[in-house]
Amino acid sequence: MPMEKETSPENPVENSTEEKNVPVRRIVSGIQPSGRLHLGNYMGALKNWIDLQDRYESFFFIADWHALTTNYEDTSPIRQNIREMLVDWLSLGLDPEKCTIFLQSDVLEHAELNLLLSMVTPVSWLERNPSYKDQQTQITGRDLSTFGFLGYPVLMSADILLYRADHVPVGLDQLPHLELAREIARRLRHFYGPVVPEPLPLLTPTPRLLGLDGRKMSKSYKNCIYVGDSSAEVWEKVRPMMTDPARVRRSDPGDPDKCPVFNLHQSFSPSETVQEVDKGCRTAGIGCIDCKKLLVGHIERILQPAREKRQEISARKGFLKEVLREGGKTASGEARRTIREVRRAMRLPDEDLFE
Repeated sequence: MPMEKETSPENPVENSTEEKNVPVRRIVSGIQPSGRLHLGNYMGALKNWIDLQDRYESFFFIADWHALTTNYEDTSPIRQNIREMLVDWLSLGLDPEKCTIFLQSDVLEHAELNLLLSMVTPVSWLERNPSYKDQQTQITGRDLSTFGFLGYPVLMSADILLYRADHVPVGLDQLPHLELAREIARRLRHFYGPVVPEPLPLLTPTPRLLGLDGRKMSKSYKNCIYVGDSSAEVWEKVRPMMTDPARVRRSDPGDPDKCPVFNLHQSFSPSETVQEVDKGCRTAGIGCIDCKKLLVGHIERILQPAREKRQEISARKGFLKEVLREGGKTASGEARRTIREVRRAMRLPDEDLFE
């Protein structure tokens, strides 16, 4: 059987639902529990998930094993981070009645498929992964020369392939990671036949959200507005935000394209407000404080209902545990089916060994 033509993770295939004309039935995605969710996380992933759950069979998981790849020395925050992330998901609108929400480590088949995929994945594929060297450079003070960190793309591939998803919702910057999972699926098929499908990217817009200091919103920069912030905290963060340096006085015109406040307007305000702020900034028709008040008002339209939902969730004893328990049962059923098929394709022992 000839080896299929392979593509490099650095040069992902250009495909989407429209180009392949493939109907989307099932999607899967996950996020590491690295702390409280901020507005960048919401716009980059969760808002899209909430929209997709009404249209597709959706599997969304908290990737707690992935959190160990860079935080193995101190695992103490992981349990609390899991809880905070789940509360954020549910308070913003992810609905366990519409999608499957589960904890990665509750489904042990993730580990088994990770092991089986690692047997066929060349080390060179992992070493050329663009994130491997980038994170070793960016994350200082930690030893990332571990087997787990090198092999995290294999675990990520297992996370995706385990649920036989048709598509994975991703932004353009995440395409190389998904393409590596597709490569591993092709290599598995080369040796053992068509075992798991190659999921296509479900390309989604992921706006680059700027933080309080004008850099990308990131926990590491400490420039975030968190979805769990109170209304007072949101205003206290937005009020002193930097704006266009050219606007020294209220009467000075500015350039909204140089203002991180306007960047947030473009994500959270309706088009009429965006146009009003754009014109007002360029003509000095609106002051920076009034501009910021408008922004906070539109952010609050998202966060205030989430706060109310958060209180409701906190009052329901055992609710979070039940969500993960039920989601884990559904995910485990699908995962076991995949593992049975992979074992049979690889001619490994299964429950039919002595029948």
